[in-house]
Amino acid sequence: MTRPTTEITKLARLTGPILIAQLTQMLMSVVDTVMAGRKGAVDLAAVSVGGSIFVPVTLLIFGLALALAPVISHFDGAGRHRRIANMLQQGFYACAIIGLLTLLLMSGSPYILDAMEVEQQFRQTTLDYLFYIAFGVPAFVVYAVLRNFCEGLSNTMPSLVIGFIGLMINIPANYIFIYGHFGAPELGGAGCGLASALVLWGMAISMAVYVLYAKRYRKLRLLRRWYPPNFDDVTYIMRLGFPISMSLFFEVSLFAAVALLISPLGPTVVSAHQIALNISSLVYMVPLSISMAVTLRVGFALGAGDPKNAMLSFRMALWIGGVFAAVNGLIMWLGGEWLASLYTPNREIIELAGTLMGLAAIFTLSDTFQVVAMGTLRGYKDTKYPMLMAFISYWPFGLTVGVVLGLTDWIVPAMGAAGFWIGFISGLSVAAVLLTIRLRHIASNYERRHYQQQLNAD
Repeated sequence: MTRPTTEITKLARLTGPILIAQLTQMLMSVVDTVMAGRKGAVDLAAVSVGGSIFVPVTLLIFGLALALAPVISHFDGAGRHRRIANMLQQGFYACAIIGLLTLLLMSGSPYILDAMEVEQQFRQTTLDYLFYIAFGVPAFVVYAVLRNFCEGLSNTMPSLVIGFIGLMINIPANYIFIYGHFGAPELGGAGCGLASALVLWGMAISMAVYVLYAKRYRKLRLLRRWYPPNFDDVTYIMRLGFPISMSLFFEVSLFAAVALLISPLGPTVVSAHQIALNISSLVYMVPLSISMAVTLRVGFALGAGDPKNAMLSFRMALWIGGVFAAVNGLIMWLGGEWLASLYTPNREIIELAGTLMGLAAIFTLSDTFQVVAMGTLRGYKDTKYPMLMAFISYWPFGLTVGVVLGLTDWIVPAMGAAGFWIGFISGLSVAAVLLTIRLRHIASNYERRHYQQQLNAD
C-alpha cells in the first residue's frame, strides 16, 4: 500500500498544473472584462451577459468530457491500454453530439434577451458576441476531450502549458478585435467573442499537436485505427458525463439565482456580495483542482485492483484541502475588510463585504469537503446519485434557507445577503455529509466485491 506521504506528493504533482490551468482560464475572463470595460459600459454588459449564456451551456460539454478522465485512468491502472484509443474516439462522438445541442441552445439567445427587455444596442452587441464565440464550440469539444484524455493518464502538465498559450492569444486578439487595430474591424464587446473563439482554436490545435506527437502516447496508437461510433460506448460516456454536467450546472445556476434575488436590495449589497463571491471563487480553484486530481488517483487505484489505496487518496486529498481551507478561512475571517478594500474605497461596501467574508471562511470548509467527496465518487464512476444529492442540497435546501433568512422575517429579521451566504453554507454542508455517506457506502461495497473476487480466484 502506498505511504500517505507518497500519496500526498502524487496528488500535489497532479493538482499544481490543474490549478494553474484553472487560474489562467479565470484570468482570461478578467482580461475580457477589463478590456471590454475600457471600450464602454454597453460592451462590458454585453460580454457579461453573453458569457452568462455561453458558460452554462458549455458546461454540458465539459461535464461530459470530465467523464473520460476516470474511465481512462481505470484502463491505465489496469494496464488495458489497447482500450484507450477506442474510448478516446467515442468521447469525441459523445461530446460532438452535445456540442450540437450547445449550438442549438445558443440559438435561443434572442428570446432570452427579448424577455430581459434590454435596449437595442446592448441586445445586438450581446448577440454578436455569441455569434462569434459559437465558432469556438467545435474547438472546445476537441480541447475538452484531449485535456481529459491527458489528465486521465495522470499527465496534467499540458493543461498548464496550453492554458498559458490561450492567455497569450487572448490579450492581443482582444486588443485587435475590440479596438480595431491592424486593419481589423472595431467590434467592441463582440470582439471578445471572436477573440475567445480564436483562443479556443489555438488551445485545441496545440493540444492536438501535443497528443499526436508526444512520445509517451505513441504506444497507444491513437490514430492507427479509426473506430466507428459505438452506441454502447457513447451512451456509457453520456450516462457518466451527463450527471457531472448537471451537478456543475446546479451549482453555477444557484449562484446566478442568488445574484438575481439580492438585486432589489440595492447596489451596495450587490457589490459586497459580488466581492465576497469573487474572492471565494478564486479560492475555490484550489479544492476544485484537488478534486480533479483525486478523481485520477482513485480511478488509477481501482483500475489496478487496489481499493484501499483509492480511499487513501481520498483521505489525503481531504487532509490537503482541509488544511488549505482552514488557513485560508482564517485569512478571510481576519482580513476580510482588507481584501474587500482592494476592490473598492467605499466604506459601506467594505464593511458589508467583510461580514460576508467571515461567512465565506466557513463556506470554504464546507465547499472543500463536498467537492473532494464528489471528485472521489467520480473516480469510482459514480455520478448519478451524487448529482441528485447536489441538486437537493443546493436548491430545495440551500436556496430555501437563503430565501427564508435573507428576505423574510419568519425566523429572524431579514438578513439580506448574509442570509443567502448562510444558505450557501447550509447547502454545501448537507452536500458534504450526503456525499461522504454515499462514498463510504460505495467504497465499502467495492472493497467487499474485490475481496470476494480474490477469494474466488484463490
